[in-house]
Amino acid sequence: MNQRALALTAASIATLIYGITFTVAKEVMEGYIQPFGFILLRVGGATMVFWLLGLFVKAPSIEKADYKKVAMAAFFGIAFNMLTFFKGLSYTTPINASVMMVTTPILVLIFASILLKEKLILRKIAGVIVGMVGAIILIAYGNPLKGDATNMVLGNFLVFINAASYGMYLVVVKKLITKYNPIVFVKWLYLFGLIMVLPFGFFELLEVQWQTMPVSIFLKAGFVVLFTTCITYLFNLFALSKLKPTTVSVFMYLQPVVAAIYALIVGSDHLDIIKIGAALLIFLGVFLVTKRPTETPNK
Repeated sequence: MNQRALALTAASIATLIYGITFTVAKEVMEGYIQPFGFILLRVGGATMVFWLLGLFVKAPSIEKADYKKVAMAAFFGIAFNMLTFFKGLSYTTPINASVMMVTTPILVLIFASILLKEKLILRKIAGVIVGMVGAIILIAYGNPLKGDATNMVLGNFLVFINAASYGMYLVVVKKLITKYNPIVFVKWLYLFGLIMVLPFGFFELLEVQWQTMPVSIFLKAGFVVLFTTCITYLFNLFALSKLKPTTVSVFMYLQPVVAAIYALIVGSDHLDIIKIGAALLIFLGVFLVTKRPTETPNK
């Protein structure tokens, strides 16, 4: 298997893990670990893993002038991003949450045009509008009577804020990723993130009744810490080293498909005309935003 095929496989596995996580994480939060406590467990576990890996990496450390940028990236990419995502997921359904995440490329376009002065064209502006209409429909009308969605509108809105936060992170972190060794960068990123989420999740984590928790919930929590957080990050880094970012980002569009299939299989969610219609609008918006005017050879 050549390097490109390996990279595509790594990106596919990361997408599969992300898609499953929408349902797995929601199951853990239903009666066992509250959202912010779960985030602290996730970020704390990943921080330990990455700092242990850092012991085997010989590479320059973060320059003093860049610590502020790493802290900003940690705020948007870990703290604010994860807190709003898990809190929103606890209120909404896995399929709704996964569809909302597809708005990230549209939001990246908006932030990049503002912060990086990237040129906007009419097709991309139309895509932003169409995608946002789909997102608004899903936020407002996404099956509000579903039993396991205690506050659909708030949940969808929080997942949308999470997508916006992650979009900002991708813009902020653009130059830092190429400057430092991935493990060196991510261990500091997660350490800053851990400090930020600690005040929110500390007391919720203390309330967890570990002795009464089923083995299946332990395994699912471990899946989120090790696979969703650590494995996917490393697999995506490998994919980015061999493929163009636009190629890797396309895999994000498959997350709702994976999330929907898994959620339907385990019976934690169901499809309806509102979700399908909103999803189609979001996908159309993303297509218009990310479509390249001409074919580019290789990768």
